[in-house]
Amino acid sequence: MPASNTSKPRKKLLSVADCQSLNINEVHSLYRQHVNSSKVDLLSIFDFGNELVDKAQGLNIYTKSGRVVNDFTGGYGVLSHGHNHPRILKVRQDFQNQHRMEVHKNFFSQYIAALSHNLSILLPGDLDYSFFPNSGSEAVDGALKTAFKYHDGKRKHFLYSNIAFHGKLFAADSVTNSPENHYEYPKLANTHQFEFNNIASVKQVLDKLRDKNGACTVCGLILEPFNISNLRECSAEFLLAVRELCSKEDIVLIFDEIYSGWCKSGELFYFMKIPGLLPDVLCMAKSFGGGKSSISGMVTRKKIFKKAFDTPKAANMQSSTFYAFGEETVTALEAVNIIIEEDFVIKSQRIEKKLSSGFQKLKNKYPQIITDARGAGAIHGIFINPGPKILGKLVNYIPGEIFNDERFMAKLVTTAVISHLYTHHNILTFTSLGYEIHLIVAPPLVVTDDEIDHFFACLDKTLAEGLLSLVIKFAKKKFFK
Repeated sequence: MPASNTSKPRKKLLSVADCQSLNINEVHSLYRQHVNSSKVDLLSIFDFGNELVDKAQGLNIYTKSGRVVNDFTGGYGVLSHGHNHPRILKVRQDFQNQHRMEVHKNFFSQYIAALSHNLSILLPGDLDYSFFPNSGSEAVDGALKTAFKYHDGKRKHFLYSNIAFHGKLFAADSVTNSPENHYEYPKLANTHQFEFNNIASVKQVLDKLRDKNGACTVCGLILEPFNISNLRECSAEFLLAVRELCSKEDIVLIFDEIYSGWCKSGELFYFMKIPGLLPDVLCMAKSFGGGKSSISGMVTRKKIFKKAFDTPKAANMQSSTFYAFGEETVTALEAVNIIIEEDFVIKSQRIEKKLSSGFQKLKNKYPQIITDARGAGAIHGIFINPGPKILGKLVNYIPGEIFNDERFMAKLVTTAVISHLYTHHNILTFTSLGYEIHLIVAPPLVVTDDEIDHFFACLDKTLAEGLLSLVIKFAKKKFFK
């Protein structure tokens, strides 16, 4: 017989107040029982995995143990405005205090209307029609559906790059090629790879997919002009050539700027660095919500949108239950206005100069450790060389089967540096799990020159410890807790 719904012993429901009094061991226990035990194992090897956060403001995270941590992750792209920007907090509080309505299908939203209007003003060309789902993956999904619907299902094929991360939903994963998504989920049919930043490869794949009459069968092409996972930029020549090719063949060109957008890469959006370049659909998220709102966006050119969705039959095809909740939308409105009024483009360009210069100096000082340093805007990284000396010394500290992962050593040396920066200098950074493992530094755009200088001084002290020393300390902590 099925178990009774009263078979579990009744436990107390936790309140928000209860959450504030939980200690780290209790949180670990609840994660192991109800969230993911392996996540506890992964994060608890770092000191930040053994602390709870009390509050955050600007660049800083304040832990319950008393640390003041400089957050140089930028919330993985979410926190261009920093933690809890006062204008973001105020607009949300005002919305709540005035009892504004969140969402209702029977009424038009002045907030959606205004946010769409603002994006149309800020973006070039006829990128005029907007849709606001919740996550970046949903924006990608919507963009792919737009390309398919634009061609009324008569074209079935999508092209995507062999270096690409577009999200973790089925549709987004189907056009992703990255070790970050290493499980072979079923993919959408008719998705085809071309070589990153190689127009000849795009043409070759396109020609293979022509029908017997030589007609194009591709409905959409999606790419990241700046791939954050590997800090790889598409050249202007490649992007313009792709644009020309897509225009000629009537292929919907989709730019994924979910991470690189909103000034993270030195311009409002990366593609705007290149005069005359325009996608047919632009996907955005992360800092679009000001660090508080779960909102993404896809903006479509007028001619594409009109054909795909501007009919009575198709008018409700772009919608969801939580589509553009009022508070989420006013948060994005304020976030975008802050970006413009506080000139985040100039801030990003200033940060780029500081990061580029600082990393180049460290690369010159530690040529045996840093093999490369690159990035754009407020997103930069260093690539660390473990070297054969470290590999030999670690045999006694690490189980041998782990070395079967060909990227293991790169992961180990990078995480060792991240761990030391946090433990000894209260600086939080992160690593990419792309094809090339590297340490990423992506501070919020409110970071000051003094704070960047402090970061580089601490990274210099960390590298001066020597990679072997850093890695052995970290390996002991990880494998012999």
